[in-house]
Amino acid sequence: QLIDDKAVDYLAMDIKAPLYKYDKAAGVKADTDRISESINIIKKSGINYEFRTTIVKSQLTEDDIMSIAKLINGAKLYYLQRFMPSKTLDPSFLNELSYENEDLLRMSKIIMKDYVHNCYVR
Repeated sequence: QLIDDKAVDYLAMDIKAPLYKYDKAAGVKADTDRISESINIIKKSGINYEFRTTIVKSQLTEDDIMSIAKLINGAKLYYLQRFMPSKTLDPSFLNELSYENEDLLRMSKIIMKDYVHNCYVR
């Protein structure tokens, strides 16, 4: 409704994991049909948008990250966000790591070649 009413000028959606791992990554039962629907609505909205995934190495394999890119295939913008253990609500994540910057940059190049127009690391 907000899109139809032109009440927003930018959309951002976190994608926590590939659909087959979403429940575990989110920590709750996820309605993956609604997630897919939201992705499609955003891509077709005509509004500037971004998709983003915060990368926790123990939670997402490189194949998982490529599965997410395939899920948003054709998207304009996707960010691979380095996980920062100091910015977590769950203390069990304080010792978790992200991939090395070089690995994320390598993945972003593959994603831009195969799935998404622009993919950056932040």
